[in-house]
Amino acid sequence: MGLRERKKQATREALQEAALRLAMEHGPANVRVDDIAEAAGVSPRTYNNYFSSREEAIVAAVTTERESRIAGAVTRKPPGTPLADAVRDALVEQYTDPGEHRREALLLITTDPALRSAFLNSPAALEHPLAEAIAERLGTTDTQTARVLAAGVAAAVRIALETWIHPRTDGLVVVSGSLPDLLRTALAPLAPALSAAENQTPEGR
Repeated sequence: MGLRERKKQATREALQEAALRLAMEHGPANVRVDDIAEAAGVSPRTYNNYFSSREEAIVAAVTTERESRIAGAVTRKPPGTPLADAVRDALVEQYTDPGEHRREALLLITTDPALRSAFLNSPAALEHPLAEAIAERLGTTDTQTARVLAAGVAAAVRIALETWIHPRTDGLVVVSGSLPDLLRTALAPLAPALSAAENQTPEGR
């Protein structure tokens, strides 16, 4: 990563952490974009280059780098590991181990409607890095297949999260079931497609 990229990454991280800290201190509804920008030492215009809303920045503080960690885990699995197993194991590991310092933030996110919506949309960011990891693992230049598979995985993750976290009619949020089990169940229908793609590549034949 060059100097320019490191500076951009540092700015993004500063905005994420400022957004989460202010939300924890004052409540999400009382946090403005201008407040986040000021706390991070940048202009509101700079903020808008990184995030489209305060909710996106707050959620990013919890989910940041998860996508690249998942993709990296898929890539690093031993060559003999089936692709479906590599993807499933990477997702279960990253989505069920938020870290102690993020659990309070996750509680805030899941109980606030706007933040919860942004959180449920966050798996979409997984598509691009996972598609690259799948293509690399398949040893193919067929990016379309990898992109379709990655999009399917991202959708499955969203469905698992929606099942896990959902509001009741009285407005309370209920956590239902085991997230690892819900992820495995949601990903199961994709296993044949992942296996088929693996078998169709030169390495899988």
